[in-house]
Amino acid sequence: MITQIRPATHADLAEVMAIYAIARDHMFHTGNASQWAGGYPSEALIVEEIEAGHSFVCENEEGVTVGTFCLIQGEDPTYEKIYDGEWLNHRPYATVHRIASSGKEKGVAKACIAWCFTQCPNIRVDTHRDNRAMQHILASLGFTYCGIIFVSNGTERMAYQKTW
Repeated sequence: MITQIRPATHADLAEVMAIYAIARDHMFHTGNASQWAGGYPSEALIVEEIEAGHSFVCENEEGVTVGTFCLIQGEDPTYEKIYDGEWLNHRPYATVHRIASSGKEKGVAKACIAWCFTQCPNIRVDTHRDNRAMQHILASLGFTYCGIIFVSNGTERMAYQKTW
């Protein structure tokens, strides 16, 4: 059970990168081989996110880090244009990126997203078309599919939003 979500620190970097490696391997073996290919996210990106205060870790009752994610408050440039749909609203929002679990605890994504709503009542998320697990999680949590966005490398993502 997730008992704490806190900002990641430089001391968490090795554990965070290990969790991303586990998540990449899991995605590869469940039909989503291209979303985080090539070692994404890089250690340099995670260091930037830690320093910016965007990287978070999830801990269980024993204080073991079992998940990680990125939450960015404010506008995301890749969300400016949405295709084949529209956003639910244009109010200020936060974006959740790169939710990953060590596989040691169930419900990491749900706990991350619930915590994100304590920080902002209007959340946007995107995921790869092959990431069926995340699509299922988002649907089960009441997110609405809004359309397609294109990330900085030009690849498409399915975009979702939920607001309170």
